Amino acid sequence: MLNMDFAQQLFINTQTQPWQPSPMAGVDRKPLAREDTESGHATSIVRYAPNSHFNTHFHPKGEEILVLAGIFSDEHGDYPAGTYLRNPPGSSHAPFSQDGCELFVKLCQFAADDMATVRVDTNTTAWLPGQGGLQVMPLHQHHSEYGNEGCALVKWPAGERFQPHRHFGGEEIYVISGTFMDEHGAYPQGSWLRSPHMSAHHPFVEEETVIWVKTGHMLMPN
Repeated sequence: MLNMDFAQQLFINTQTQPWQPSPMAGVDRKPLAREDTESGHATSIVRYAPNSHFNTHFHPKGEEILVLAGIFSDEHGDYPAGTYLRNPPGSSHAPFSQDGCELFVKLCQFAADDMATVRVDTNTTAWLPGQGGLQVMPLHQHHSEYGNEGCALVKWPAGERFQPHRHFGGEEIYVISGTFMDEHGAYPQGSWLRSPHMSAHHPFVEEETVIWVKTGHMLMPN
Protein backbone atom coordinates (compact mmCIF):
# COMPACT_ATOMS: atom_id res chain seq x y z
CA MET A 1 0.00 0.00 0.00
CA LEU A 2 1.10 3.55 -0.71
CA ASN A 3 -0.36 6.77 0.77
CA MET A 4 -3.69 5.15 1.66
CA ASP A 5 -4.22 7.00 4.97
CA PHE A 6 -6.81 9.57 3.90
CA ALA A 7 -6.72 11.30 7.28
CA GLN A 8 -3.23 12.62 6.48
CA GLN A 9 -2.35 15.78 4.55
CA LEU A 10 -0.29 14.81 1.51
CA PHE A 11 1.86 16.71 -0.99
CA ILE A 12 3.99 15.21 -3.78
CA ASN A 13 5.94 17.11 -6.42
CA THR A 14 5.48 14.62 -9.24
CA GLN A 15 8.20 16.29 -11.32
CA THR A 16 10.85 14.94 -8.92
CA GLN A 17 9.43 11.39 -8.70
CA PRO A 18 11.19 8.61 -10.63
CA TRP A 19 9.37 6.71 -13.40
CA GLN A 20 8.64 3.04 -12.75
CA PRO A 21 7.88 0.43 -15.43
CA SER A 22 4.35 -0.94 -15.76
CA PRO A 23 3.57 -4.51 -16.91
CA MET A 24 3.39 -3.21 -20.51
CA ALA A 25 6.57 -2.24 -22.37
CA GLY A 26 6.67 1.46 -23.19
CA VAL A 27 4.23 2.46 -20.43
CA ASP A 28 5.78 3.92 -17.27
CA ARG A 29 4.20 5.49 -14.21
CA LYS A 30 4.76 7.47 -11.04
CA PRO A 31 2.56 5.98 -8.29
CA LEU A 32 1.09 8.60 -5.95
CA ALA A 33 -1.34 6.43 -3.99
CA ARG A 34 -2.29 2.81 -4.46
CA GLU A 35 -4.04 0.01 -2.66
CA ASP A 36 -2.15 -2.80 -4.38
CA THR A 37 0.48 -3.01 -7.11
CA GLU A 38 -1.87 -3.84 -10.00
CA SER A 39 -5.40 -3.58 -8.58
CA GLY A 40 -7.70 -1.45 -6.47
CA HIS A 41 -7.57 2.26 -5.67
CA ALA A 42 -4.71 3.99 -7.50
CA THR A 43 -3.64 7.51 -8.42
CA SER A 44 -0.67 7.86 -10.78
CA ILE A 45 1.10 9.87 -13.42
CA VAL A 46 1.33 7.60 -16.49
CA ARG A 47 3.58 8.01 -19.54
CA TYR A 48 3.08 6.26 -22.88
CA ALA A 49 6.10 6.16 -25.20
CA PRO A 50 5.38 6.66 -28.92
CA ASN A 51 3.67 3.62 -30.47
CA SER A 52 3.01 2.00 -27.09
CA HIS A 53 -0.24 0.43 -25.95
CA PHE A 54 -1.96 -1.28 -23.04
CA ASN A 55 -3.97 -4.46 -23.37
CA THR A 56 -7.76 -4.34 -23.28
CA HIS A 57 -8.81 -4.06 -19.64
CA PHE A 58 -11.90 -3.41 -17.53
CA HIS A 59 -12.52 -0.69 -14.97
CA PRO A 60 -14.48 -2.41 -12.18
CA LYS A 61 -14.79 0.84 -10.20
CA GLY A 62 -14.16 3.39 -12.93
CA GLU A 63 -11.24 5.29 -14.43
CA GLU A 64 -10.63 9.06 -14.46
CA ILE A 65 -8.01 10.67 -16.72
CA LEU A 66 -6.64 14.14 -17.37
CA VAL A 67 -4.38 14.22 -20.44
CA LEU A 68 -1.37 16.34 -19.49
CA ALA A 69 0.69 16.13 -22.71
CA GLY A 70 0.56 14.48 -26.12
CA ILE A 71 -2.40 12.54 -27.53
CA PHE A 72 -3.97 9.60 -25.70
CA SER A 73 -6.10 7.22 -27.77
CA ASP A 74 -8.33 4.17 -27.57
CA GLU A 75 -10.79 2.47 -29.89
CA HIS A 76 -13.33 5.21 -29.11
CA GLY A 77 -11.25 8.22 -30.13
CA ASP A 78 -8.18 10.44 -29.78
CA TYR A 79 -7.80 12.75 -26.78
CA PRO A 80 -5.28 15.62 -26.92
CA ALA A 81 -3.63 17.33 -23.98
CA GLY A 82 -6.30 19.07 -21.91
CA THR A 83 -8.91 16.32 -22.32
CA TYR A 84 -10.74 15.12 -19.22
CA LEU A 85 -12.22 11.60 -19.38
CA ARG A 86 -14.32 9.42 -17.12
CA ASN A 87 -14.84 5.73 -17.95
CA PRO A 88 -17.59 4.36 -15.67
CA PRO A 89 -17.57 1.18 -13.60
CA GLY A 90 -17.70 -1.90 -15.83
CA SER A 91 -16.35 -0.14 -18.94
CA SER A 92 -13.35 -1.38 -20.90
CA HIS A 93 -10.95 -0.16 -23.57
CA ALA A 94 -7.61 -0.81 -25.27
CA PRO A 95 -5.58 2.41 -24.87
CA PHE A 96 -2.55 3.45 -26.90
CA SER A 97 -0.59 6.47 -28.05
CA GLN A 98 0.97 6.92 -31.49
CA ASP A 99 3.10 9.93 -30.61
CA GLY A 100 3.38 9.46 -26.83
CA CYS A 101 1.47 11.12 -24.01
CA GLU A 102 1.43 11.81 -20.28
CA LEU A 103 -1.64 11.35 -18.09
CA PHE A 104 -2.95 11.95 -14.58
CA VAL A 105 -4.95 8.79 -13.82
CA LYS A 106 -7.26 7.72 -10.98
CA LEU A 107 -8.56 4.14 -10.80
CA CYS A 108 -11.28 2.44 -8.74
CA GLN A 109 -12.54 5.61 -7.06
CA PHE A 110 -16.11 5.97 -8.41
CA ALA A 111 -19.33 5.69 -6.46
CA ALA A 112 -21.11 2.52 -7.60
CA ASP A 113 -23.98 4.49 -9.17
CA ASP A 114 -21.74 7.04 -10.97
CA MET A 115 -22.22 5.65 -14.47
CA ALA A 116 -21.63 8.76 -16.59
CA THR A 117 -19.17 8.59 -19.48
CA VAL A 118 -17.48 11.99 -19.69
CA ARG A 119 -15.36 13.52 -22.44
CA VAL A 120 -14.42 17.21 -22.02
CA ASP A 121 -11.91 19.03 -24.22
CA THR A 122 -10.90 21.80 -21.85
CA ASN A 123 -9.14 23.60 -24.72
CA THR A 124 -12.51 24.44 -26.30
CA THR A 125 -14.76 24.65 -23.22
CA ALA A 126 -15.65 28.08 -21.87
CA TRP A 127 -14.52 29.31 -18.48
CA LEU A 128 -17.24 30.52 -16.11
CA PRO A 129 -16.88 33.29 -13.51
CA GLY A 130 -16.22 31.98 -10.00
CA GLN A 131 -15.80 33.61 -6.61
CA GLY A 132 -13.56 36.67 -6.53
CA GLY A 133 -11.40 36.77 -9.62
CA LEU A 134 -11.40 33.01 -10.16
CA GLN A 135 -12.57 31.34 -13.37
CA VAL A 136 -14.05 27.84 -13.20
CA MET A 137 -14.58 25.06 -15.74
CA PRO A 138 -16.90 22.39 -14.25
CA LEU A 139 -15.97 18.86 -15.36
CA HIS A 140 -18.17 16.50 -13.35
CA GLN A 141 -20.57 16.38 -10.41
CA HIS A 142 -22.15 13.42 -8.68
CA HIS A 143 -24.32 13.12 -5.58
CA SER A 144 -24.23 9.86 -3.64
CA GLU A 145 -24.92 8.65 -0.12
CA TYR A 146 -21.36 9.70 0.77
CA GLY A 147 -21.75 13.34 -0.24
CA ASN A 148 -21.39 15.66 -3.22
CA GLU A 149 -18.38 15.02 -5.45
CA GLY A 150 -17.32 17.86 -7.71
CA CYS A 151 -14.48 18.16 -10.20
CA ALA A 152 -13.36 21.28 -12.08
CA LEU A 153 -10.50 23.27 -13.49
CA VAL A 154 -9.90 26.56 -11.68
CA LYS A 155 -7.89 29.46 -13.13
CA TRP A 156 -6.38 31.85 -10.60
CA PRO A 157 -5.31 35.32 -11.84
CA ALA A 158 -1.97 36.65 -10.62
CA GLY A 159 -2.18 37.96 -7.05
CA GLU A 160 -5.51 36.27 -6.25
CA ARG A 161 -6.24 35.37 -2.62
CA PHE A 162 -9.18 33.14 -1.68
CA GLN A 163 -11.00 33.17 1.64
CA PRO A 164 -9.95 30.62 4.30
CA HIS A 165 -12.19 27.54 4.04
CA ARG A 166 -12.64 23.92 5.08
CA HIS A 167 -12.96 20.88 2.82
CA PHE A 168 -16.04 18.82 3.64
CA GLY A 169 -15.31 15.43 2.16
CA GLY A 170 -11.72 16.40 1.44
CA GLU A 171 -9.98 18.13 -1.45
CA GLU A 172 -7.53 16.92 -4.09
CA ILE A 173 -5.51 19.21 -6.38
CA TYR A 174 -3.18 18.75 -9.33
CA VAL A 175 -1.31 21.90 -10.38
CA ILE A 176 -1.43 22.15 -14.18
CA SER A 177 0.46 25.44 -14.53
CA GLY A 178 1.86 28.16 -12.31
CA THR A 179 2.37 27.79 -8.55
CA PHE A 180 -0.45 27.19 -6.08
CA MET A 181 0.21 28.45 -2.53
CA ASP A 182 -1.23 28.45 0.96
CA GLU A 183 0.01 29.03 4.50
CA HIS A 184 1.58 25.56 4.47
CA GLY A 185 3.78 25.95 1.38
CA ALA A 186 4.18 26.58 -2.34
CA TYR A 187 3.25 23.91 -4.88
CA PRO A 188 4.70 24.26 -8.40
CA GLN A 189 3.42 22.82 -11.67
CA GLY A 190 3.10 19.05 -11.38
CA SER A 191 2.29 19.09 -7.67
CA TRP A 192 -0.37 16.74 -6.29
CA LEU A 193 -2.08 17.63 -3.00
CA ARG A 194 -4.61 15.64 -0.98
CA SER A 195 -6.28 17.27 2.01
CA PRO A 196 -8.50 15.23 4.38
CA HIS A 197 -12.11 15.73 5.40
CA MET A 198 -12.60 19.02 7.27
CA SER A 199 -9.03 20.20 6.70
CA ALA A 200 -8.61 23.95 6.22
CA HIS A 201 -6.31 26.38 4.44
CA HIS A 202 -6.02 29.92 3.03
CA PRO A 203 -4.92 29.57 -0.63
CA PHE A 204 -3.42 32.24 -2.88
CA VAL A 205 -1.19 32.67 -5.93
CA GLU A 206 1.42 35.15 -7.08
CA GLU A 207 1.32 34.21 -10.79
CA GLU A 208 -1.55 32.99 -12.97
CA THR A 209 -2.16 29.39 -11.97
CA VAL A 210 -4.46 26.64 -13.24
CA ILE A 211 -5.39 23.69 -11.06
CA TRP A 212 -7.49 20.56 -11.42
CA VAL A 213 -9.51 20.21 -8.22
CA LYS A 214 -11.82 17.55 -6.83
CA THR A 215 -13.84 17.96 -3.63
CA GLY A 216 -16.26 15.99 -1.49
CA HIS A 217 -15.09 12.51 -2.54
CA MET A 218 -12.97 11.30 0.37
CA LEU A 219 -15.80 10.05 2.59
CA MET A 220 -16.49 7.24 0.13
CA PRO A 221 -15.11 3.88 1.31
CA ASN A 222 -12.11 2.57 -0.62
